Amino acid sequence: MNRTYFWKMNFQDEIVNWYQLHKRDLPWRHTQDAYVIWLSEIIMQQTRVEQGLPYFNRFLEAFPRLEDFASATETQVLRLWQGLGYYSRGRNMHHTAQQVLALYGGVFPVQYEELIKLKGIGDYTASAISSFSVGERRAVVDGNVFRVLARYYGIATPINSTEGKKEFSVLAQALIEGQNPMLYNQAIMEFGALQCKPKSPDCEVCPLQYDCQARQLNQQSVLPVKLKKMPPRKRYFNYLIMEQEEQILVKKRQPGDIWQHLYDFPLIETVGEAGFPGEELSDEIRKLCGDQVVIQPLAAQKHVLTHQIIYVQFFALANYIINFNQDAGVKWVGKTELDDLPQPKVITNFINAYLTK
Repeated sequence: MNRTYFWKMNFQDEIVNWYQLHKRDLPWRHTQDAYVIWLSEIIMQQTRVEQGLPYFNRFLEAFPRLEDFASATETQVLRLWQGLGYYSRGRNMHHTAQQVLALYGGVFPVQYEELIKLKGIGDYTASAISSFSVGERRAVVDGNVFRVLARYYGIATPINSTEGKKEFSVLAQALIEGQNPMLYNQAIMEFGALQCKPKSPDCEVCPLQYDCQARQLNQQSVLPVKLKKMPPRKRYFNYLIMEQEEQILVKKRQPGDIWQHLYDFPLIETVGEAGFPGEELSDEIRKLCGDQVVIQPLAAQKHVLTHQIIYVQFFALANYIINFNQDAGVKWVGKTELDDLPQPKVITNFINAYLTK
Protein backbone atom coordinates (compact mmCIF):
# COMPACT_ATOMS: atom_id res chain seq x y z
CA MET A 1 0.00 0.00 0.00
CA ASN A 2 1.43 3.39 -1.01
CA ARG A 3 0.91 6.07 1.57
CA THR A 4 2.14 9.64 1.81
CA TYR A 5 2.96 10.89 5.30
CA PHE A 6 2.98 14.48 6.37
CA TRP A 7 4.66 15.33 9.62
CA LYS A 8 5.80 18.48 11.30
CA MET A 9 9.52 18.74 11.69
CA ASN A 10 9.09 19.10 15.45
CA PHE A 11 7.89 15.49 15.88
CA GLN A 12 11.44 14.28 16.42
CA ASP A 13 12.34 17.35 18.46
CA GLU A 14 9.38 16.84 20.79
CA ILE A 15 10.30 13.18 21.26
CA VAL A 16 13.93 14.01 22.04
CA ASN A 17 13.06 16.92 24.35
CA TRP A 18 10.63 14.70 26.26
CA TYR A 19 13.34 12.05 26.56
CA GLN A 20 15.87 14.45 27.99
CA LEU A 21 13.42 15.30 30.76
CA HIS A 22 11.94 11.87 31.52
CA LYS A 23 14.46 9.17 30.57
CA ARG A 24 15.27 6.46 33.07
CA ASP A 25 18.85 6.06 34.26
CA LEU A 26 19.64 2.60 32.90
CA PRO A 27 23.15 1.09 32.96
CA TRP A 28 23.36 0.23 29.25
CA ARG A 29 22.75 3.89 28.38
CA HIS A 30 26.18 4.77 29.81
CA THR A 31 28.20 2.70 27.35
CA GLN A 32 28.87 2.21 23.67
CA ASP A 33 30.30 -1.27 24.26
CA ALA A 34 28.49 -3.44 21.69
CA TYR A 35 28.80 -6.53 23.91
CA VAL A 36 27.03 -4.83 26.85
CA ILE A 37 24.40 -3.34 24.54
CA TRP A 38 23.81 -6.79 23.03
CA LEU A 39 23.30 -8.27 26.50
CA SER A 40 20.74 -5.61 27.37
CA GLU A 41 18.84 -5.83 24.10
CA ILE A 42 18.43 -9.62 24.15
CA ILE A 43 17.55 -9.79 27.85
CA MET A 44 15.02 -6.95 27.60
CA GLN A 45 13.12 -8.35 24.62
CA GLN A 46 9.51 -9.06 25.59
CA THR A 47 10.45 -8.21 29.18
CA ARG A 48 9.68 -5.24 31.42
CA VAL A 49 12.73 -3.26 32.53
CA GLU A 50 11.86 -3.91 36.19
CA GLN A 51 11.97 -7.66 35.56
CA GLY A 52 14.93 -7.71 33.18
CA LEU A 53 17.33 -5.36 34.98
CA PRO A 54 18.36 -7.88 37.69
CA TYR A 55 19.07 -10.44 34.94
CA PHE A 56 21.19 -7.94 33.02
CA ASN A 57 23.22 -7.17 36.15
CA ARG A 58 23.56 -10.88 36.92
CA PHE A 59 24.82 -11.73 33.43
CA LEU A 60 27.26 -8.83 33.30
CA GLU A 61 28.65 -9.76 36.70
CA ALA A 62 29.03 -13.43 35.72
CA PHE A 63 30.34 -12.67 32.22
CA PRO A 64 32.02 -9.23 32.20
CA ARG A 65 33.69 -10.02 28.86
CA LEU A 66 32.44 -11.87 25.83
CA GLU A 67 35.19 -14.46 26.31
CA ASP A 68 33.70 -15.28 29.73
CA PHE A 69 30.28 -15.83 28.18
CA ALA A 70 31.65 -17.98 25.37
CA SER A 71 33.59 -20.24 27.76
CA ALA A 72 30.60 -20.86 30.05
CA THR A 73 28.56 -24.06 29.79
CA GLU A 74 25.03 -23.98 28.45
CA THR A 75 23.84 -25.17 31.86
CA GLN A 76 25.45 -22.14 33.54
CA VAL A 77 23.83 -19.78 31.03
CA LEU A 78 20.37 -21.34 31.39
CA ARG A 79 20.66 -21.32 35.18
CA LEU A 80 21.26 -17.56 35.12
CA TRP A 81 18.42 -17.16 32.62
CA GLN A 82 15.99 -19.19 34.74
CA GLY A 83 12.65 -17.46 35.29
CA LEU A 84 13.00 -15.04 32.37
CA GLY A 85 11.20 -17.31 29.88
CA TYR A 86 11.85 -17.70 26.14
CA TYR A 87 14.80 -19.96 26.91
CA SER A 88 15.81 -20.20 23.25
CA ARG A 89 17.10 -16.64 23.62
CA GLY A 90 19.53 -17.77 26.30
CA ARG A 91 20.73 -20.69 24.17
CA ASN A 92 21.08 -18.41 21.15
CA MET A 93 23.10 -15.92 23.20
CA HIS A 94 25.52 -18.65 24.22
CA HIS A 95 25.89 -19.73 20.60
CA THR A 96 26.40 -16.11 19.48
CA ALA A 97 29.11 -15.50 22.08
CA GLN A 98 31.01 -18.53 20.82
CA GLN A 99 30.41 -17.42 17.23
CA VAL A 100 31.82 -13.93 17.89
CA LEU A 101 34.83 -15.42 19.67
CA ALA A 102 35.55 -17.72 16.73
CA LEU A 103 34.87 -15.27 13.88
CA TYR A 104 35.82 -11.90 15.37
CA GLY A 105 38.37 -12.79 18.03
CA GLY A 106 35.98 -11.81 20.81
CA VAL A 107 35.40 -8.28 19.49
CA PHE A 108 31.65 -7.82 19.12
CA PRO A 109 30.78 -6.48 15.64
CA VAL A 110 29.12 -3.08 15.46
CA GLN A 111 27.94 -2.79 11.85
CA TYR A 112 24.39 -3.83 10.96
CA GLU A 113 25.46 -6.02 8.02
CA GLU A 114 27.75 -8.07 10.27
CA LEU A 115 25.39 -8.20 13.23
CA ILE A 116 22.45 -9.49 11.20
CA LYS A 117 24.45 -12.63 10.37
CA LEU A 118 24.71 -13.70 14.02
CA LYS A 119 22.34 -16.24 15.57
CA GLY A 120 19.43 -14.75 17.48
CA ILE A 121 19.98 -11.23 16.08
CA GLY A 122 17.26 -9.88 13.82
CA ASP A 123 16.61 -6.50 12.26
CA TYR A 124 15.58 -4.77 15.48
CA THR A 125 18.56 -5.99 17.55
CA ALA A 126 21.08 -5.33 14.77
CA SER A 127 19.68 -1.81 14.34
CA ALA A 128 19.79 -1.15 18.08
CA ILE A 129 23.38 -2.35 18.56
CA SER A 130 24.72 -0.55 15.50
CA SER A 131 22.99 2.74 16.30
CA PHE A 132 23.79 2.73 20.04
CA SER A 133 27.43 1.66 19.66
CA VAL A 134 28.64 3.59 16.59
CA GLY A 135 25.71 5.79 15.58
CA GLU A 136 24.77 3.89 12.44
CA ARG A 137 21.60 5.44 11.02
CA ARG A 138 19.30 2.46 11.47
CA ALA A 139 15.82 3.00 12.88
CA VAL A 140 14.74 0.60 15.61
CA VAL A 141 11.17 -0.63 15.41
CA ASP A 142 10.03 -2.45 18.54
CA GLY A 143 6.59 -2.67 20.12
CA ASN A 144 6.94 0.78 21.64
CA VAL A 145 7.87 2.38 18.31
CA PHE A 146 5.03 0.59 16.50
CA ARG A 147 2.60 2.04 19.05
CA VAL A 148 3.87 5.63 18.85
CA LEU A 149 3.87 5.70 15.07
CA ALA A 150 0.52 3.92 14.67
CA ARG A 151 -1.20 6.37 17.02
CA TYR A 152 0.48 9.56 15.89
CA TYR A 153 -0.03 8.89 12.18
CA GLY A 154 -3.30 6.99 12.53
CA ILE A 155 -2.00 3.86 10.79
CA ALA A 156 -4.41 0.92 10.96
CA THR A 157 -2.27 -1.55 9.03
CA PRO A 158 -1.68 -4.53 11.37
CA ILE A 159 1.79 -4.28 12.87
CA ASN A 160 2.29 -8.06 12.74
CA SER A 161 1.46 -8.33 9.04
CA THR A 162 4.07 -8.38 6.28
CA GLU A 163 2.62 -5.20 4.82
CA GLY A 164 2.57 -3.49 8.23
CA LYS A 165 6.16 -4.38 9.10
CA LYS A 166 7.35 -2.92 5.80
CA GLU A 167 5.21 0.21 6.12
CA PHE A 168 6.34 1.02 9.65
CA SER A 169 9.97 0.24 8.82
CA VAL A 170 9.97 2.67 5.89
CA LEU A 171 8.34 5.39 7.99
CA ALA A 172 10.70 4.89 10.93
CA GLN A 173 13.73 5.06 8.67
CA ALA A 174 12.47 8.28 7.08
CA LEU A 175 12.01 9.86 10.53
CA ILE A 176 15.55 9.09 11.69
CA GLU A 177 17.15 10.91 8.77
CA GLY A 178 18.89 14.02 10.03
CA GLN A 179 18.72 12.83 13.65
CA ASN A 180 21.36 11.61 16.10
CA PRO A 181 20.59 7.86 15.87
CA MET A 182 21.85 7.04 19.36
CA LEU A 183 19.66 9.70 20.92
CA TYR A 184 16.56 9.49 18.72
CA ASN A 185 16.22 5.69 18.83
CA GLN A 186 16.46 5.68 22.62
CA ALA A 187 14.01 8.58 22.81
CA ILE A 188 11.20 7.11 20.74
CA MET A 189 11.43 3.72 22.46
CA GLU A 190 11.35 5.36 25.89
CA PHE A 191 8.47 7.59 24.83
CA GLY A 192 6.44 4.51 23.92
CA ALA A 193 7.37 2.72 27.13
CA LEU A 194 6.55 5.54 29.55
CA GLN A 195 4.30 8.09 27.84
CA CYS A 196 2.45 6.42 24.95
CA LYS A 197 1.72 3.31 27.03
CA PRO A 198 -0.33 0.36 25.74
CA LYS A 199 -3.16 1.02 28.19
CA SER A 200 -4.44 4.34 29.52
CA PRO A 201 -1.83 6.64 27.96
CA ASP A 202 -1.76 10.05 29.64
CA CYS A 203 -2.70 12.07 26.56
CA GLU A 204 -3.44 15.22 28.57
CA VAL A 205 0.28 15.82 29.18
CA CYS A 206 1.59 14.38 25.91
CA PRO A 207 3.64 16.86 23.87
CA LEU A 208 2.30 15.28 20.66
CA GLN A 209 -1.38 15.43 21.59
CA TYR A 210 -2.44 18.19 19.17
CA ASP A 211 -1.18 16.40 16.05
CA CYS A 212 -1.79 12.81 17.17
CA GLN A 213 -4.40 11.15 14.95
CA ALA A 214 -5.39 8.59 17.60
CA ARG A 215 -5.98 11.42 20.07
CA GLN A 216 -8.05 13.41 17.58
CA LEU A 217 -10.19 10.40 16.62
CA ASN A 218 -10.29 8.82 20.11
CA GLN A 219 -8.61 5.64 18.85
CA GLN A 220 -5.93 5.23 21.49
CA SER A 221 -7.42 1.88 22.53
CA VAL A 222 -7.73 0.74 18.90
CA LEU A 223 -4.25 1.52 17.60
CA PRO A 224 -1.96 -0.18 16.93
CA VAL A 225 -3.87 -2.97 15.18
CA LYS A 226 -2.66 -6.57 15.45
CA LEU A 227 -3.85 -9.63 13.59
CA LYS A 228 -5.38 -12.18 15.93
CA LYS A 229 -3.20 -15.15 16.76
CA MET A 230 -4.20 -18.78 16.96
CA PRO A 231 -5.58 -19.72 20.40
CA PRO A 232 -2.91 -21.22 22.68
CA ARG A 233 -2.45 -24.96 22.74
CA LYS A 234 -3.51 -26.68 25.97
CA ARG A 235 -1.24 -29.39 27.40
CA TYR A 236 -1.45 -31.57 30.50
CA PHE A 237 1.77 -32.53 32.32
CA ASN A 238 1.67 -35.07 35.16
CA TYR A 239 4.98 -35.06 37.02
CA LEU A 240 6.15 -38.09 38.99
CA ILE A 241 8.19 -37.27 42.08
CA MET A 242 10.44 -40.13 43.16
CA GLU A 243 12.84 -39.73 46.06
CA GLN A 244 15.29 -42.02 47.81
CA GLU A 245 17.24 -40.87 50.83
CA GLU A 246 18.49 -37.38 49.85
CA GLN A 247 18.19 -37.91 46.12
CA ILE A 248 15.44 -37.21 43.60
CA LEU A 249 14.87 -38.39 40.04
CA VAL A 250 15.09 -35.60 37.45
CA LYS A 251 14.94 -35.48 33.67
CA LYS A 252 16.79 -33.23 31.23
CA ARG A 253 14.36 -32.07 28.57
CA GLN A 254 15.34 -32.95 25.02
CA PRO A 255 15.33 -30.83 21.82
CA GLY A 256 12.11 -30.38 19.88
CA ASP A 257 9.84 -29.12 22.68
CA ILE A 258 9.51 -26.32 25.21
CA TRP A 259 12.19 -25.85 27.89
CA GLN A 260 14.88 -27.55 25.82
CA HIS A 261 17.87 -28.60 27.98
CA LEU A 262 16.20 -27.52 31.22
CA TYR A 263 15.54 -30.01 34.01
CA ASP A 264 12.16 -31.15 35.28
CA PHE A 265 10.90 -34.52 36.54
CA PRO A 266 9.76 -37.67 34.74
CA LEU A 267 6.27 -37.03 33.44
CA ILE A 268 3.30 -38.48 31.66
CA GLU A 269 1.60 -36.11 29.26
CA THR A 270 -2.09 -36.78 28.77
CA VAL A 271 -4.39 -35.57 26.01
CA GLY A 272 -6.87 -33.99 28.41
CA GLU A 273 -7.18 -33.27 32.10
CA ALA A 274 -6.50 -36.54 33.86
CA GLY A 275 -8.22 -35.92 37.17
CA PHE A 276 -6.46 -36.01 40.50
CA PRO A 277 -5.12 -38.65 39.84
CA GLY A 278 -7.84 -40.37 37.80
CA GLU A 279 -8.02 -44.06 36.90
CA GLU A 280 -6.59 -43.64 33.41
CA LEU A 281 -3.53 -41.79 34.68
CA SER A 282 -3.11 -44.27 37.55
CA ASP A 283 -2.98 -47.10 35.02
CA GLU A 284 -0.29 -45.29 33.05
CA ILE A 285 1.77 -44.73 36.19
CA ARG A 286 1.48 -48.43 37.14
CA LYS A 287 2.66 -49.48 33.68
CA LEU A 288 5.72 -47.31 34.15
CA CYS A 289 6.44 -47.81 37.84
CA GLY A 290 4.95 -51.20 38.75
CA ASP A 291 1.60 -52.48 40.00
CA GLN A 292 2.48 -51.89 43.67
CA VAL A 293 3.23 -48.19 43.26
CA VAL A 294 1.52 -45.83 45.72
CA ILE A 295 0.40 -42.51 44.25
CA GLN A 296 -0.10 -39.40 46.35
CA PRO A 297 -1.33 -36.14 44.76
CA LEU A 298 0.81 -33.19 45.84
CA ALA A 299 -0.03 -30.05 43.89
CA ALA A 300 -1.49 -28.59 40.74
CA GLN A 301 -0.55 -25.45 38.80
CA LYS A 302 -1.51 -23.63 35.64
CA HIS A 303 1.43 -22.27 33.68
CA VAL A 304 0.78 -19.80 30.84
CA LEU A 305 3.29 -19.48 27.99
CA THR A 306 3.02 -17.37 24.84
CA HIS A 307 1.59 -20.14 22.66
CA GLN A 308 0.72 -22.81 25.21
CA ILE A 309 -1.14 -23.24 28.49
CA ILE A 310 0.33 -26.02 30.61
CA TYR A 311 -1.85 -27.67 33.25
CA VAL A 312 0.56 -29.30 35.68
CA GLN A 313 0.00 -31.91 38.38
CA PHE A 314 2.62 -33.35 40.73
CA PHE A 315 2.37 -36.84 42.27
CA ALA A 316 4.65 -38.33 44.93
CA LEU A 317 5.33 -42.02 44.30
CA ALA A 318 6.26 -44.71 46.78
CA ASN A 319 6.96 -48.43 46.42
CA TYR A 320 7.86 -47.94 42.76
CA ILE A 321 10.23 -49.63 40.36
CA ILE A 322 12.39 -47.64 37.95
CA ASN A 323 11.61 -48.34 34.31
CA PHE A 324 13.03 -45.29 32.55
CA ASN A 325 15.39 -45.05 29.63
CA GLN A 326 18.61 -43.72 31.12
CA ASP A 327 19.64 -42.38 27.72
CA ALA A 328 16.69 -39.97 27.75
CA GLY A 329 18.22 -37.71 30.38
CA VAL A 330 16.73 -39.35 33.50
CA LYS A 331 19.10 -39.43 36.48
CA TRP A 332 19.30 -39.25 40.26
CA VAL A 333 20.65 -36.05 41.77
CA GLY A 334 21.11 -34.92 45.34
CA LYS A 335 18.46 -32.48 46.51
CA THR A 336 21.21 -29.97 47.24
CA GLU A 337 22.14 -30.10 43.54
CA LEU A 338 18.72 -28.91 42.37
CA ASP A 339 19.67 -25.26 42.79
CA ASP A 340 22.50 -25.72 40.28
CA LEU A 341 20.23 -27.12 37.55
CA PRO A 342 18.35 -24.78 35.19
CA GLN A 343 14.61 -25.39 35.55
CA PRO A 344 11.32 -24.07 34.18
CA LYS A 345 9.65 -21.65 36.57
CA VAL A 346 6.83 -24.10 37.31
CA ILE A 347 9.41 -26.60 38.59
CA THR A 348 11.22 -24.02 40.70
CA ASN A 349 7.93 -22.98 42.28
CA PHE A 350 7.16 -26.60 43.17
CA ILE A 351 10.63 -27.22 44.63
CA ASN A 352 10.43 -24.08 46.76
CA ALA A 353 6.98 -25.02 48.05
CA TYR A 354 7.36 -28.76 48.63
CA LEU A 355 10.99 -29.89 48.59
CA THR A 356 12.73 -27.26 50.69
CA LYS A 357 10.63 -27.49 53.82
